[in-house]
Amino acid sequence: MTDPADFSQSPPQETAPLDEFSLIRRYFHHRQGDTVVLGPGDDGALLVPPAGQQLVMTQDTSLVDRHFPADMAPADVGYRCLAVNLSDLAAMGANPLWFLLSLTLPEVDEDWLAQFSRGMFELADQAGISLVGGDITRGPLAVSIQATGSVPPGLALRRDGARAGDQICLGGITGAGLLGLEQWQAGQRHGPAIGHFRRPRPQWELGMALRGQASACIDISDGVLADLSHILQASGGLGACLDEAALPEDPPVLAGCSADKQRALQLQGGDDYLLLFTLPAAQPVPRGCYCLGQVDAQPGIRLRQRNGAVGALTVAGWQHF
Repeated sequence: MTDPADFSQSPPQETAPLDEFSLIRRYFHHRQGDTVVLGPGDDGALLVPPAGQQLVMTQDTSLVDRHFPADMAPADVGYRCLAVNLSDLAAMGANPLWFLLSLTLPEVDEDWLAQFSRGMFELADQAGISLVGGDITRGPLAVSIQATGSVPPGLALRRDGARAGDQICLGGITGAGLLGLEQWQAGQRHGPAIGHFRRPRPQWELGMALRGQASACIDISDGVLADLSHILQASGGLGACLDEAALPEDPPVLAGCSADKQRALQLQGGDDYLLLFTLPAAQPVPRGCYCLGQVDAQPGIRLRQRNGAVGALTVAGWQHF
């Protein structure tokens, strides 16, 4: 957070807006961990990498009305934007360390900034991750975060390690992300799915617990079928057979949906930010997770229905372009 913010073209006001450095001091100075020598406010951050660890870096940009609704509470925007990045670190089995924030604002709105930073730091404190720098500029509302974590050498979770016979496991019940978005667009503002959409819970603890256990891992941002296909392709063009009977029936977070709608949400809905991972056949499934099916050598993804019939599934998920 070093380059001057471009607010020079703002119309005259009785009280001039804060400059970039004042905004940083007021809303983005927060307690730092022991690995931070110098945080926001200088030309760069000074950081101490954990001894003997490899670093994992990820970055995501969230745009208003593309990745979060314009009328979402600022605290939820801050929480959600950081959650997306922490979920990527979780999928690699990384321990969260630091993040950079690039924030584009149409105008200086101190009330919005106060709420945004409060929600963001609420999740940052839970994860033990420190904001160490970034940038603020003028333009259409957008939030870009680059996050860094650490992992012991050779223990990072990757997409390319699945093998035929592995179990396909989920870190929880999927479908709430897309259902929450649909409910929001229909005017609802409360309910379990809305809560998940507003504030998804990244599974960094599960990711670290899967080190040395899972053969492959990814976080579910585009839907189970789409993200599972990424694992299968990265692992040499493998396939999978999923079991419809393994899908949780009538979970409270999907209340009110028909059985067909629940199945579609659980298999194709994105924005869940739960972990999808593969385990060797003999490996016990972690508590709170469930096995959805099995990796096999035949390319493609198939579904074994409750009546025993097996049919091919069309992979569909979120596409940016």
